[in-house]
Amino acid sequence: PATGWPVIIFNHGYIPPTVYRTTERYVAYVDAFASDGYIVFKPDYRGFGSSEGTPISAYYSPNDTVDVLNAVTSLQRYAAADPNRIGMWGHSMGGNITLRALVIDPRIKVAVIWAGVTATYKDLLENWHPPAADRPPPSFGGGARQKFLSQFGTPEQNPRFWDSISPMAYLADITAPIQLHHGTGDVEVPLQFSQTLAKDLQAAAKPVELYTYAGADHNIAQGFTLAMARSVAFFDRLLKG
Repeated sequence: PATGWPVIIFNHGYIPPTVYRTTERYVAYVDAFASDGYIVFKPDYRGFGSSEGTPISAYYSPNDTVDVLNAVTSLQRYAAADPNRIGMWGHSMGGNITLRALVIDPRIKVAVIWAGVTATYKDLLENWHPPAADRPPPSFGGGARQKFLSQFGTPEQNPRFWDSISPMAYLADITAPIQLHHGTGDVEVPLQFSQTLAKDLQAAAKPVELYTYAGADHNIAQGFTLAMARSVAFFDRLLKG
């Protein structure tokens, strides 16, 4: 296109850095967007794949969010990309990173989140109990979670601090329409997280759609074709007009 191709920044979920491979997971997802005419930019977070740096939990460090915001800037300068048509997709931990980016950066015009870890810290600390392999272990990033609790107390003891670092406290700043997808059989991230986010976005008068998939797992494998079709159509509507 004369103005350049629309872009989707693709934020992957947590995979242990020792087993993460840049091109092994999410192949069908990336292919679906690319074949529909999008530049798909899938960053490896710090310490993942061949990226430099030390991996640290996105829930207790701004590093990954800073990096995807820098990706927006870089893509706006990329000759083949349309700087005014940039969207973001996120899964699980990548959904949390996506929400953080959205409350900061109006250059992101639309977002889709699958099974996002999008919740207040009170919810994350009290109501999130995924299998051990599916969340950063306590030692990940030098035990950041425990350090935060030791230094700042719990969300009940110090709500001002925990709200200050939670994207859930800044939903009023979001400018992009958001589409949410979640399987009812997800044992890794509670469906309630997406339901609460949708309710809170509606209360803030923000455009949001929520789709649930009966019995579907964390990757929405049992509803993949429909969820992907809805995601592509949402990006098309808002980035291609």
